[in-house]
Amino acid sequence: MDGVERLDGGPRSAVVVGAGVVGLSTAWFLQERGVEVTVVDRTGVAAGASWGNAGWIAPGLAIPLNEPAVLRYGLRSLLNPAAPLHIPLTADPGLWSFLTRFAAHCRWSSWTRVAKANLPLNEESIEAYDVLTANGVAVPTVDAPFTAAFTSARQAQGLVRELERLAAAGQPVDHSVLSTSDLREQLPQASAALTAGVRIDGQRFVDPGAFVRALGRAVVARGATIRSGEVTGVRPGVSVQTSDGTAISADAVVLATGAWLPALAARAGVRTQVRAGRGYSFTVPVSEPVRGPIYLPEVRVACTPYRDGLRVAGTMEFRDPDAPLDKARVDAIIASTRPLLDGVRWEDRTDVWVGPRPVTPDGRAVIGATRVPGVYVAGGHGMWGLAQGPVTGRLLAEQITTGKQPAALREFDPLR
Repeated sequence: MDGVERLDGGPRSAVVVGAGVVGLSTAWFLQERGVEVTVVDRTGVAAGASWGNAGWIAPGLAIPLNEPAVLRYGLRSLLNPAAPLHIPLTADPGLWSFLTRFAAHCRWSSWTRVAKANLPLNEESIEAYDVLTANGVAVPTVDAPFTAAFTSARQAQGLVRELERLAAAGQPVDHSVLSTSDLREQLPQASAALTAGVRIDGQRFVDPGAFVRALGRAVVARGATIRSGEVTGVRPGVSVQTSDGTAISADAVVLATGAWLPALAARAGVRTQVRAGRGYSFTVPVSEPVRGPIYLPEVRVACTPYRDGLRVAGTMEFRDPDAPLDKARVDAIIASTRPLLDGVRWEDRTDVWVGPRPVTPDGRAVIGATRVPGVYVAGGHGMWGLAQGPVTGRLLAEQITTGKQPAALREFDPLR
């Protein structure tokens, strides 16, 4: 490619495994540095967590999961099958090993470490989107206030304290507390049950499926090939093998398969656990347009203007990434959210979806080189893969082409 940056001695070709927002962003920024790219995905572009999530590019709400209250909440949730956090009582030893490690990190020292680790990703997440949309990814991001709504002022203060902790960790978030009347003006859909709110500014949202598909088209337009196939192995040298026996050789391989990352990453020496924290979403018609994203922390639900309706997303369900959709989880989201929002036609929902978000026990993503020379991983962003995907791709492309780990990726070292 002409007019792009590539250091002599750096890789001239790469295979990116995974066509979600992280994989395709990495492919795009590798192309920007003169690398020829092939993308391989088992089911196609935006087929995993990239399609049905809430579409939030909200670094101000990228709050680490591992706060002490989550541990207490999780223990209570074990006895409530309708809780937003769903942990099935199974005999899966891998799941219980993961949850034990996650529980060990539910303390403020670990929370603060994650918040500080995320600072460089959050600081550049929106700007990385701007680079993509200014250079051929033809789906815009939307700047709009986010409204967090609560049943009491006391509940609202809980979010305010979290935002204050983020500020203390180095990430100030522009926000203001809303009275009941302010909330009604900002959010006409608020029912009488909602009496307080917090407005968060400086955030954006996007149609996630449309954006990732546009990113895929842009990568192809810049010379990449996107192939369908399940990658079954990676060998030093470097090549990937697909289930039909095809071998694809390249100078570098990036594993960006989301919740399916462990199967391949473990063979490359990555020992950090990644589990599927599955989220559900659906779209519902509304009686009047929604002005911006809605956050309902008390029921762990995120809502986003989506075409002519509202996308409703919620639940953290620890199950196999390929397990079938559980209608009871959708019913639980509706039951918890219906009393809080007016003018929503819940029974006319469409696009019911479940997708796996890759979660690590220490709350930090895994981004960087593995023990196998030329093989890299990018994943484990939890609920913030869409927001942090483009900046992850940019930083990883820098590491791959220069051979030097950017300072912003040190805390995300896959071999930690």
